[in-house]
Parts: sequence; C-alpha cells; structure tokens
Amino acid sequence: MTAVPGRPPGVDHGDAAYWARIHRIVASAPPLSDRQKAVIRAAFYQPAAPKEKAA
Repeated sequence: MTAVPGRPPGVDHGDAAYWARIHRIVASAPPLSDRQKAVIRAAFYQPAAPKEKAA
C-alpha cells in the first residue's frame, strides 16, 4: 500500500470506513457563507494567464 499525502497512514483509497468518516466530518461542518463561496469560486474560475510566445 502506498502512502497518500494528507491521509492517515494505513488507510486504503477504497476504504469504506475512511470515506464514511470523511462524510460525517463534512456533514457536521457549518455551511459556507456566501462570501466564502464567492472566494472559492473566484479561485477556481480565474481566466487562464496567456502563455508567453516563444521568441
């Protein structure tokens, strides 16, 4: 089994108990405010920077 950064050691990617725990943690979190949602959207929907032309 290979280690995955950010995941506890010894946990398999397909481990149902692991994902059940993640879903419980996410479900117990408070909802995001509109401002938090806007910040996240802005981070992911930025226009791509134009690539520099080769000289």
